[in-house]
Amino acid sequence: MTDRVERSRDASPDGGRVIKPRAWAPVRAMTRILNADGSQRTPEPAGPGRSAVVDCGLYVKGRRQPGECHYAEALAVARSRNGFVWLGLHEPELAEMTEIAATFGLHELAVEDAVKAQQRPKLERFGDVSFLVLRTARYCEHAELTENSEVVETGQVMLFIGPHFLISVRHGDACRLSPVRADLEARHELLAHGPWAVAYAITDRVVDLYLEVADRLEDDLDVLEADVFDRQSSGRIQRIYQMKRELVEFKRAVVPLQRPLLTLTAEVNRQVPEEVRRYFRDVQDHLSRTVEQVNSYDDLLNSILQARLAQVTVDQNNDMRKIASWAAIAAVWTAIAGIYGMNFENMPELKMTYGYPVVLALMLAVSLTLYRWLRRNGWL
Repeated sequence: MTDRVERSRDASPDGGRVIKPRAWAPVRAMTRILNADGSQRTPEPAGPGRSAVVDCGLYVKGRRQPGECHYAEALAVARSRNGFVWLGLHEPELAEMTEIAATFGLHELAVEDAVKAQQRPKLERFGDVSFLVLRTARYCEHAELTENSEVVETGQVMLFIGPHFLISVRHGDACRLSPVRADLEARHELLAHGPWAVAYAITDRVVDLYLEVADRLEDDLDVLEADVFDRQSSGRIQRIYQMKRELVEFKRAVVPLQRPLLTLTAEVNRQVPEEVRRYFRDVQDHLSRTVEQVNSYDDLLNSILQARLAQVTVDQNNDMRKIASWAAIAAVWTAIAGIYGMNFENMPELKMTYGYPVVLALMLAVSLTLYRWLRRNGWL
């Protein structure tokens, strides 16, 4: 908390506290800064660090308004012209997020969640502001699956959706939102539905990435399955376990999102425009498909792991049988040599001229007989 803002203990509509700015809170940073040739450049550092603001757009009737202004000014214009502001943030610090929360009237609990970025997918209501948490995922390219391969990279996108604003807070690079903004700004009819149209577009992009990850995971599982049942390959269990861990990480991102989408598509949800709810239903269908794929992959991976463990057990049994077979053959030589090595004078065949070669021939004959019998029975 900086000395520019203070927390109001006035109760919000949902019983919590909201952060209100002092009247003299100064403008902190421009949302975008342009070079002389009109190209966009990165904002200069704000305060002790660089500003987390990536872009701030003012939209009226589905069209972005020209010019650049601070998010506080854009919010005031949006309220007067019945438009909305889309403020994009990337890994904001607590001090900057506190100032933004003071401007937009965000709940302190949601602000804390947005900074920490360690939340499960969820949908919460704080008065007239909805807080939607999405976990993002993307597939990591790798030449070969090893016990240390990173297959799925995850991150988070958090959305504050109010009557005249949408604030997107992105953590990690698993899902960049600049392509979403560019595509959405070309669809004026959809963008005219307000902040919830932006929430749909971001959610749709996140779920589309889920589908891509699921399809690529299927290819990895096919390779892993073929490798396990290939008798010429070692099929290390560590690789299967690593794939299991990556799948669990992906599953934590996908499965919990079902409940928030069910809430958003419910008929009783009057905050989301009816037309936008139809788009959310399409996202829900894609998510259901991904959940089914993930569950089937989990079952398949468990089967592959069990099959590999069974193979290891069989290989160990085969090794023990081979060791026992060679030990039985060696026992023939040990037994006969041990008997004739006791150095007693009154032993049969001690005085035979050909006793030594006869005994060697007997050892060899018994050993060959045992070898053929054991090999015929699959022990060697």
